[in-house]
Amino acid sequence: MAKEIKWRGMSEEEVKSLDFNKFLELIPSQRRRSLKRGFTKDQEALLKKLKKNEKNIKTHSRGMIILPEMLGHVIQIHNGKGYIKITITLEMMAHTLGEFAPSRKMVSHSSAGVGATRSSKAVTAR
Repeated sequence: MAKEIKWRGMSEEEVKSLDFNKFLELIPSQRRRSLKRGFTKDQEALLKKLKKNEKNIKTHSRGMIILPEMLGHVIQIHNGKGYIKITITLEMMAHTLGEFAPSRKMVSHSSAGVGATRSSKAVTAR
C-alpha cells in the first residue's frame, strides 16, 4: 500500500487550492521575503506560460520558488549547458527550480596513470 504524500500536513489538492497569502505563511522566512518583493520579468513570463498550460516550457530562472500552481507541470530548467526536464511534485514545494537541475557534474576519478605514483616508476613504458 502506497503512503500518501503530504506537504505540511496537506494533500496535493489542498495545496493547489491555497491562496498566495496562506502559502506565504507556510514557507520559510527567506523564501517568504523573496516572494513578497515580487517576481522578476523572467519569473512572470514563466508564470504566464504555466497559466496558459503550454507544453515544452523552458526557463533560465533557476531562482524561481516553486508555487502551488506549478504542481504537476513539466518544466525544462537550464543548467548552464542544456535543459533538464523536471516534473514538479509535492515534495518540491517552496524550493527553487535550480535545486533540481544540477549545474555541475559529479567527479569520478579512475585509477592513477603511469607516472602518477612512485610505484609506477618500476613499470616500463612501451
